[in-house]
Amino acid sequence: MTTAPAQHPALPERPTLDGLEEKWGAVWQQQGTYAFDRERALTLPREQIFAIDTPPPTASGSLHMGHVFSFTHTDCMARYKRMLGHEVFYPIGWDDNGLPTEKRVQNYYGVRGDATLPYVENFEPPHRGTATSTKSAHEVPISRANFLELCEERTVEDEKSFESLFRRLGLSFDWQQTYRTIDDFSRATCQWAFIRNVQRGEAYQSEAPGLWDVTFQTAVAQAELEARDYPGHYHRVAFHAEDGPVYIETTRPELIPSVVALIAHPDDERYAARFGTTVTSPLFGVEIPVVAHPAAEMDKGAGIAMCCTFGDLTDVLWWRELQLPTRSLITRTGRMHHENPEWLVGTPGEQLYAEQIAGKTAYGAREAIVALLRESGDLDGEPTPTQRKANFYERGEKPLEIVTTRQWYIRNGGRDAALNAELVARGDEIAFHPAFMRSRYANWVAGLNGDWLVSRQRFFGPTIPVWYPLDEDGEPLWDNYILPTEEMLPIDPMADAPPGYTEDQRGKPGGFVGDPDVFDTWATSSLTPQIALGWRRDDELFGHLFPMDLRPQAHDIIRTWLFATVVRAHWEHGTIPWTDAAISGFILDPDRKKMSKSKGNVVTPEDILREHSTDAVRYWAASGRLGTDAAYDVGQMKVGRRLAIKLLNATKFALSFGEVEAFGEVEGDLRAAVTEPLDLAMLAGLREVVEKATAGFESWDYTRSLEITEAFFWTFCDDYLELVKDRAYGGQGEGPAASARAALRLGLDVLLRLLAPIQPYTTEEVWSWWHEGSIHRASWPTAEELPEGGDATMLASVGAALAAVRKAKSEAKVGMRSEITALTLTGPDAALEQIRAAADDLRAAGRITAEPQYAAGEAIAAADVELIPAEKRAG
Repeated sequence: MTTAPAQHPALPERPTLDGLEEKWGAVWQQQGTYAFDRERALTLPREQIFAIDTPPPTASGSLHMGHVFSFTHTDCMARYKRMLGHEVFYPIGWDDNGLPTEKRVQNYYGVRGDATLPYVENFEPPHRGTATSTKSAHEVPISRANFLELCEERTVEDEKSFESLFRRLGLSFDWQQTYRTIDDFSRATCQWAFIRNVQRGEAYQSEAPGLWDVTFQTAVAQAELEARDYPGHYHRVAFHAEDGPVYIETTRPELIPSVVALIAHPDDERYAARFGTTVTSPLFGVEIPVVAHPAAEMDKGAGIAMCCTFGDLTDVLWWRELQLPTRSLITRTGRMHHENPEWLVGTPGEQLYAEQIAGKTAYGAREAIVALLRESGDLDGEPTPTQRKANFYERGEKPLEIVTTRQWYIRNGGRDAALNAELVARGDEIAFHPAFMRSRYANWVAGLNGDWLVSRQRFFGPTIPVWYPLDEDGEPLWDNYILPTEEMLPIDPMADAPPGYTEDQRGKPGGFVGDPDVFDTWATSSLTPQIALGWRRDDELFGHLFPMDLRPQAHDIIRTWLFATVVRAHWEHGTIPWTDAAISGFILDPDRKKMSKSKGNVVTPEDILREHSTDAVRYWAASGRLGTDAAYDVGQMKVGRRLAIKLLNATKFALSFGEVEAFGEVEGDLRAAVTEPLDLAMLAGLREVVEKATAGFESWDYTRSLEITEAFFWTFCDDYLELVKDRAYGGQGEGPAASARAALRLGLDVLLRLLAPIQPYTTEEVWSWWHEGSIHRASWPTAEELPEGGDATMLASVGAALAAVRKAKSEAKVGMRSEITALTLTGPDAALEQIRAAADDLRAAGRITAEPQYAAGEAIAAADVELIPAEKRAG
């Protein structure tokens, strides 16, 4: 037997997963492993660049396992494309502005913004994350400018912790390509895109009914709605007519003073004779028309409903289509108007409203009116409990009201059928992964009933870049708004004066006022492709890479982020913003319920990554397919950790056989050294794995790629390594040893690269033992790298024979090191022929001292086994 050569000098004594994140994270950062090469990209054809519109996480609070799940998906694809030789543009941004940040700041510092207060130099908040109460009653009001300073301070600190976690997760961002949605460039981009929308007539302002959250004191867009069950009562109330009462059933009797019509379905025979007549409202004595509309539900309640301006979105529909008057009672605070409404002047209800209703909350007004209806006899029976569906702001806790306010909108097809069809068609231009997610997009767009409300009554966000001149009485001339020029951006209308004015004219007759509102968070996030690629700042790069390749995101924000980005690209560039959209599912807890902070079932990732290792957690994430909700599964993470540890140990074991050169490697090509049938068989199987794994990535099914590669890897370790161990050490001579070693290195080289996108730390560590450079800059494997001529089924046949030998020893209750002195292997003729060709490897692995006998059979099995237990042989 030839003497085994020394172990490879780079192999560690005890391979471990501990510390790999810190070790390789530092190397990647120092060496710029994932840096985007702008100059190279500009010389490449567009198809050789992969540009990702990375989701900017909201920089408030903490990251959760949903982030780990979806960001791992994207990272796997980025790594795959990079190994294919693409120049990968993979930036990271932070979504700083919006309500989540303001809530975070309010709770963390114990403050709330108040635009009426003056700025305080060197303001120190009541606390910094230490108070136990976060109720608004305990929040100190501070100026707008002071509040914005705290928002900036908090988001910068939160972003540091986010970056630390993302780096540990091994996300291959180019950390030089970063942005914040509140930085100067992002604000200027948002403002300039909006100004162009205004100039082209795609954005407009309007005083109209809109959804309003009385808690957060801001308008809410349709995309931010959440329908929830809300307890209430049906009240059967009589309206008066000459021929008797007309009963309606309502859950909101407090709106009776604002009724503008009673509405029934045009086919409802019960009310056909009343269409065109009037009734009188109870208590308030206002004359109300009875009209028809097909949206009335004949089988609901009494079949006739009161239309108030406004109780719900159906009221808005009726008001608009039937051109009804506006009688708005509920104010932005959620209270009834303090002043008597003009339509009640001179009616029996004028004094009643002033004394019983004015200034009350909606709940208080309801209690008062129900008591008055009982007293007047207009309440038929007692209220009946019910669960009604009410609209909530997705982050709110109280039902939304519909309040008439002046707001800015961007046209999105909600009120224009032709535009709606164009935007639905834009969805057809995008490849959704999985494909069925396209229908979610199309259904959302087709169901829109209003334009995109982009103004918000908040503080922290890009400001609406508009001023309004004041007339001689100091009243704003809304239609004569003033827009800044591009070079002025970004601007704050509440702090900067418009062209042609000076600051001392602010708020004075003949002067100006600034728009006090900010954009909703999606108005900035919808421009992430433009911001990341440097639209207006780097026109060469933007022109080369836009539209981008990939938008990865969760399915719940197709209606917001994805659609809004399509709208902005449609208006500004006349195209889609990216060619592909990869849609992730939710993370579910072990009881298959969606993880959310409100349910208290969220798991934060920091400790999980440290306990199981990053590669183990990434394995769990990569095991979940796009578009499919996945359970948080520690068991799956343990499987991933076992895989990572096996990669370390199996590679060290395989490399410990020594260099191929020791046995006369054919110069320059390991493939030529592979001559043994079993080695060729293993590599033939691996050729198929490469093709299937590549097809998985190409079809956006990296989970399938992982499954195929992992299954082969375990066969490689459990069967092939065991079968060729003796030969690799030289037990059958120099040529067969060289063949085994070359096959092992070729196989490991390919397997590591196949697993690199999933388990970047472990594969990088192992790669470094015998390769120069990073595995993540190595080429993606191809079948052509591996020698031809092998039969992939052979390894399965010989592996089955080895399994049969092991089974025989196990059934005999002896150790695996026991010798077999006789046995008969049965199986199909073709399989037996393959086993004979690898008989020396099988005998060495199974410790078979005699030549096996062979007999035809349906399945591979071992019979007539004679063996010597290892302990008896030793004795």
